[in-house]
Amino acid sequence: MTTEVGTGGEVDRGAAAKAAPATREYATTACLIAAAIAVFAPVLYYMVLHWANQADYSHGFLVAPLSLYFAWERRATLRRTPVEPSWWGVVPLALGTGALAIGRLGVELMAMRTAFVLTVNGLVLLLLGRAVFRVLAFPLLFLFLMVPLPQSLVNVIAFPLQLVAADLAVQGLHWLGIPALREGNIIHLANRQPLFVAEACSGLRSLMALGTLAVVFAYFFRKTAAERILIVLSAIPIAIAVNAFRVGLTGYLTHAWGTQAAEGWIHQTEGFFTFGIALILLFVEAALLQRFWPRRRRARPA
Repeated sequence: MTTEVGTGGEVDRGAAAKAAPATREYATTACLIAAAIAVFAPVLYYMVLHWANQADYSHGFLVAPLSLYFAWERRATLRRTPVEPSWWGVVPLALGTGALAIGRLGVELMAMRTAFVLTVNGLVLLLLGRAVFRVLAFPLLFLFLMVPLPQSLVNVIAFPLQLVAADLAVQGLHWLGIPALREGNIIHLANRQPLFVAEACSGLRSLMALGTLAVVFAYFFRKTAAERILIVLSAIPIAIAVNAFRVGLTGYLTHAWGTQAAEGWIHQTEGFFTFGIALILLFVEAALLQRFWPRRRRARPA
């Protein structure tokens, strides 16, 4: 009896001894990430200002809290995962250092902001190891969605989207019997002022916000990797189609009631309305996948 109690005590002490180093490693990692936040504070400050001043990136405020929640959800798995520091963490740390240097020399904001995310990923991999990194891979990689795209890339992407939105809108107006002509990103209506499909109406804002929400939606409501990828990729055509619908709706209102019916609060309301349609389409897609996606049936025990 005494021997059994002693053995149990030794097991408890052994488990506690294993847990203590892991706790220290997590605490050390948290402290170093806090230090990285302090070092990158000017970069992060201007990135937050970017989120606040550019409606295209307002979803950035949600990315870090959601990432923390995703990591917290994995706490039970993390308790069972061994902490084995890995020198592979030096790779993202080196990439982050290089990106920060290039960003400072070339005044490239995206490089400096990406450097912070790479640094966080590198610290986790270096101090906690590959097993822990695999568990936290989704929350860590999700952080990249908070980094705004450089304006040069936005300009390259936005203009083709403006043309697509204008072209689809004109086709919809023709289907309704409304005469319209597209000239570049300008829509000419009969006896009305022409509509200019600006960069803000390109659909890029909807695409980035809906893409982020699609990632979160796929994470919560879909189980297989194939379903999640399909949900995320479907955000692209949904955002384009819904934005074209918004431009077409603006053209219809302008044709029926004049330019004043497609400006101000009406135009803003259209944006909320069409984004709501995009979310509904995501839910409908998820419901269809739930109904028709092939499922693996578990074999019944003999």
